[in-house]
Amino acid sequence: MTIEHACGAGDGDREPDPSDSLRTFGAVVQALREHAGLSRAQFGELVRFSKHTVESVELGRRMPEESFVERAEEVFGNTGALRRAARFLSRGEPGLAAWFQRWARRERKAVSLYTYECRLVPGLLQPEGYMRAVFDNSIPLLTDKQLEAQLIARLERTTLLYERPNVPFSFIVEESVFRKKLGGPEVTRGLFDYVLEHSAPRNVSLQIMPLDTEFHACLDGPLQLLETPDGRRLAYSEGQQNGRLIADRKEVSLLQQRYDTLRSQALNPKDSRGLLERMRGEL
Repeated sequence: MTIEHACGAGDGDREPDPSDSLRTFGAVVQALREHAGLSRAQFGELVRFSKHTVESVELGRRMPEESFVERAEEVFGNTGALRRAARFLSRGEPGLAAWFQRWARRERKAVSLYTYECRLVPGLLQPEGYMRAVFDNSIPLLTDKQLEAQLIARLERTTLLYERPNVPFSFIVEESVFRKKLGGPEVTRGLFDYVLEHSAPRNVSLQIMPLDTEFHACLDGPLQLLETPDGRRLAYSEGQQNGRLIADRKEVSLLQQRYDTLRSQALNPKDSRGLLERMRGEL
């Protein structure tokens, strides 16, 4: 019996950004292997792949080859479960944080999208210069390759605004975010020009939460909400090195109430544009 991938071989096939589907598939393979009482080395001999390849598949680090799936099916009794699951495998998306990828996929199909930000200008409203300033401040520092991958991924996301003119986009952003001058005066001027231009279409609403506000419904941090084509509502919350997709109806309803209240507390779109134009003139 020939082992198709020897120890340490195949590292070039390792997924740079493992997807949720790869991790789930790998977890199923591991559960079936352990239920069968097989070690990774023993299972590897049966499917003719090294134990290191088996480990990479189980941890979601590697896209399984068709021959791996077929032989694993034979080992586990030809139930068809792995074959069916393999049809839905997808690779990770370079440039997007692993915890954000599930939300990004739903974002592309959403019939409405609502965003509140208190840290940075929302990604969908960021020009390239501002993006570079954000990535330049990453700790640990990004390599040139990592920076370009993240830049390309974020630039691709911004196409949603003009590719989907029938989808309502609502943004509420803290005034303090625009006063940070991240990247310097030139980048900030470009930011104001870009945001004013891209928030002008009728399907895009931008509201600024002023510094001197006495009431604030979203003190717990950034928030995103969307509606799916089948009418479901989902939410997304992000913090330091993590993010959470929220599907629980009661929790989503609560977050929607907070967002709706915040819309009434923020400046209206016309006054928000006026504030941005004045801030642009102050530079």
